[in-house]
Amino acid sequence: MTKRESQSPLTPDSSRRPVQDALKRGADIVVSALGLLVSAPAWLLIGAAIVADDGWPILYSQPRVGRGGRVFRVLKFRSMRKDAESRSGAVFATKDDPRVTRLGRILRKTALDEIPQIVNILKGDMSWVGPRPERPEFVQQFTMLLPDYPGRHQVRPGLTGMAQVYGRYYSEAAEKLEYDLEYVRTRSLLLDLRLFIVSWIVTFKGRWDAEEKR
Repeated sequence: MTKRESQSPLTPDSSRRPVQDALKRGADIVVSALGLLVSAPAWLLIGAAIVADDGWPILYSQPRVGRGGRVFRVLKFRSMRKDAESRSGAVFATKDDPRVTRLGRILRKTALDEIPQIVNILKGDMSWVGPRPERPEFVQQFTMLLPDYPGRHQVRPGLTGMAQVYGRYYSEAAEKLEYDLEYVRTRSLLLDLRLFIVSWIVTFKGRWDAEEKR
């Protein structure tokens, strides 16, 4: 952890901001409802492209850890082969990952594979902005190595976050955690709006898998 983090530790109550949380949840509901309507054509086009490229299914769900350590199932457009983890089990994505389909590489560069998570936001599993939700098995590993890791679960996980906007796609868990904990401490509606806008710019540029910091 950085020096600033050690001087400003997280506590169970440090991220509770009732009014801000209520406003943010209201914005999540409105924007995600509109997002479902606006993205309807993309669901059809991307779904058809996935079937043409690698067959069914179009979507896949995966357990992730959310606010308070609650496990939920995140939704994504399928970007990997159907048998991607049948032998390897849960492993991190890597550069030029052979498990990713041809179409999947495009979906990941533009983050279009994340569109179905609008449903997770509408349900309340996630928010538009927050620490990215991680798989339970990885959370267990990271918590053993990084004792402050559970601090990121004080808020709803997000479709995008500070680590994604200011970090690198293949950043180490420790580096991403610094961004996540900084977000929990300093989060505000203005910060959310800034991260939301920058995320759209990165999407339009197709830079989500860039190795350098954005």
